Amino acid sequence: MTPARPGPPSTVTVVGIGADGWPGLPEPSRAALRRAEILIGGPRQLDLLPPECAGERVAWPSPLRPAVPRLLAEHAGRRVAVLASGDPMFYGIGRALAEEGAEPRVLPHPSSVSYAAARLGWPLEDVEVVTLVGRPAARLAAALHEGRRLLVLSADAGTPAQIAALLRDRGFGPSRMRVLEQLGGDRERTGTETTADDWERTQPPGDPLNVVAVVCRRAPDTLRLGAVPGLPDEAYEHDGQLTKRHIRAATLGALAPAPGELLWDIGGGSGSIAVEWLRTHPACRAVTVERDPVRAERILRNAERLGVPGLRVVTGAAPAALAGLPTPDAVFVGGGLTAPALLDTCWAALPPGGRLVANTVTLESEALLAGAYRRHGGELVRLAVSHAVPVGGFTGWRQAMPVTQWAVRKPVTPLPGADR
Repeated sequence: MTPARPGPPSTVTVVGIGADGWPGLPEPSRAALRRAEILIGGPRQLDLLPPECAGERVAWPSPLRPAVPRLLAEHAGRRVAVLASGDPMFYGIGRALAEEGAEPRVLPHPSSVSYAAARLGWPLEDVEVVTLVGRPAARLAAALHEGRRLLVLSADAGTPAQIAALLRDRGFGPSRMRVLEQLGGDRERTGTETTADDWERTQPPGDPLNVVAVVCRRAPDTLRLGAVPGLPDEAYEHDGQLTKRHIRAATLGALAPAPGELLWDIGGGSGSIAVEWLRTHPACRAVTVERDPVRAERILRNAERLGVPGLRVVTGAAPAALAGLPTPDAVFVGGGLTAPALLDTCWAALPPGGRLVANTVTLESEALLAGAYRRHGGELVRLAVSHAVPVGGFTGWRQAMPVTQWAVRKPVTPLPGADR
């Protein structure tokens, strides 16, 4: 039997709708919803439509994202309207539809973030937006800096309490919080401001459709974490296997993370290199490979504590544990350099233009790096750090073990005669 051929693609219009429902929609959005043969959205959004929107109503299943291609295929050739909260292209369904090749026509509505900034009088360009819809609350920790204004998109009515608990746990209990509910609708409520420390005592549960405004305030005894690599060593739980602060900053400088790039961190230890790679930009990705299960669990705790719970940890020994991992943009080798073929495997995995950085403190591994430097070029440096310490009634220098670092970029065009 000849398999059925798919029908022509759907005509998909994505309509942003706010808490004000049908009355708040402009005429082009209303017209698109009246014309639609299929209306797809959440139950709350579909209930906002009047009877004159006569198309078949289809509620999104859960989980939503895997259902997108199936629903598009089921309704191929028909006029489909998809409802989205606020601006469909701002943490909305518009992105998923575009990534599935639907090429939707998008009719946006003011987002809850725009409404919140307007109600608070906050310039939107000075505000950091963090969504916790379908994401762990721990990711908020990476945005906590003294005086920073945050708008947090809530998953439900319980999210504000989770935010307050996280702020207290991370030493930001004095932060000011306000919950803004049903923005733009007739049940809008901007709430009263309080601190994360006082949240449970002063704030009852509220509406599930809410945005949380936070003005960050760090408690006086809280460790200060900056926005660039080189966090204090005290920020990490570790057993001594930790790339120390100054070497870590130099290593991240050599790795040169950029938005969207993927790092392999081999011999993760405490996970500090991968954690600080991820903290440079929300779009960065990282996989840490660590053979010790105890350390692997510790890496996960550090990642959650420092606001990058998306760090993937692979428990196993490299190079075998590297099989099947997605292609990296950069590789850091912080341990296991003497494992047979490890460096060659990492080099082969890199695409043209990818970066590799390896650190060592042993003569045996240093010899391997010297050989790799002769074959592939790059930069071979020795990093030495000394700390001032008491010497009797005076002060002197105590030098840490020097670190040999090889940093190299894989050529886009192979070097003549290079051993690849």
